[in-house]
Amino acid sequence: MQRVAQDWLVLRILTNDSASAVGVTTALQFGPSLLLGPHAGLIADRVDTRKLLIATQTAMGLIAACLTVDVLAGHAQLWHVYLAALLSGAVAAYDSPARQIFVARMVPPSNLPNAVGLNAASFNVARLVGPAAAGVVIAAYGPGWVFGVNALTFAFPATAMALMRTDRFYDVPRVKRAKGQVREGLAYVRHRSDIRVIIIIISLVSMVTLNYQVTMVAMVRSVFHLEAGAYGMISSVFAVGSLTGALVAARRKTPRVRTVIIAAFGLGVASLLMAVMPSYWTFAIATVPVGFIVLTLLTSANQTVQMSTDPDMRGRVMSLYMMCLLGVTPIGAPGIGWVCDTWGPRWGLLLGALTAIGVSAWAAIWARRHWNVHFAYSSSRPFITSYGPRERAQFTQLEIDHAEGSNADS
Repeated sequence: MQRVAQDWLVLRILTNDSASAVGVTTALQFGPSLLLGPHAGLIADRVDTRKLLIATQTAMGLIAACLTVDVLAGHAQLWHVYLAALLSGAVAAYDSPARQIFVARMVPPSNLPNAVGLNAASFNVARLVGPAAAGVVIAAYGPGWVFGVNALTFAFPATAMALMRTDRFYDVPRVKRAKGQVREGLAYVRHRSDIRVIIIIISLVSMVTLNYQVTMVAMVRSVFHLEAGAYGMISSVFAVGSLTGALVAARRKTPRVRTVIIAAFGLGVASLLMAVMPSYWTFAIATVPVGFIVLTLLTSANQTVQMSTDPDMRGRVMSLYMMCLLGVTPIGAPGIGWVCDTWGPRWGLLLGALTAIGVSAWAAIWARRHWNVHFAYSSSRPFITSYGPRERAQFTQLEIDHAEGSNADS
């Protein structure tokens, strides 16, 4: 909610509909994740994540409270918003990996895949449902009260974690202080081609395609010439698809790289269709499949990375993943804002669509060449099936089990 309110504050109150200024705000919001991500992951692997989360949630609440007072008192300036975005982004850089891996302390290993999926789903749904709530509050009371609501909501998770019964937590290995642990995390990812493929897809899609906080608000203002209420409505419709995608993705117990590649391609096609919609309502309807595929992509990627990573490396690996998910946004957001200002918001959406299609095509070709993956297509579900390293490993294990069974019988 705060991110949408600060974008609207910058766009409509502090500037004259400058999408470039919104891009700079977004860059400052997510930039710290790019710079601090590796260190934040190491801290998450070393310390008590519950105490770290209490500290980060409290700090973000205080930043939101300061911005509330500033805006409601009528003293807000553009550099004030820039500073608040930078500070909250720095705190969020340490909050993100800790929040991701904290799930493993709360559930038994048998339930971890679904718990990771639900956690990723709730995180991504919040990123997409928040704009709807923000649009309603902005339209009714102005952006200042959105910051106030945000400041209050940080008290709930901080209090909940403080009241948790720590004796019921599950043990998760903690990394002892030593030299070269950040490099160790980077080396781990470098030797995992599956994680590298996912990170490349997420990086490019997040950098160019997922700048909906820039492109959608620009579409509402510059193409359809509507106000905050219309943006809130668009966000609400978008959230319908997002919630559905989150629930479907969270049910998966065995997430796979294949799902990430197919979802990235689907996102490109859906974004392409959304970009050419002629009216406000057709544009709003087109956001439903986009929201569904976005959550499918992000939740599947999160699950696949977490569940395939060694527990003692999970914080560092997830920090690199979150760094690429959130930290590359500053690179793409100003550029997408410039494209929207120069050529129009539709071109911003088209650029994102072509990027998603291109990176998914690259990933499919790379997997076929390096993993010897073969795809099969059918007119019924599953529409696309693949035979790759996982299937070959399972087939080999079945042969071993069959051989051992035959030897036992003889």
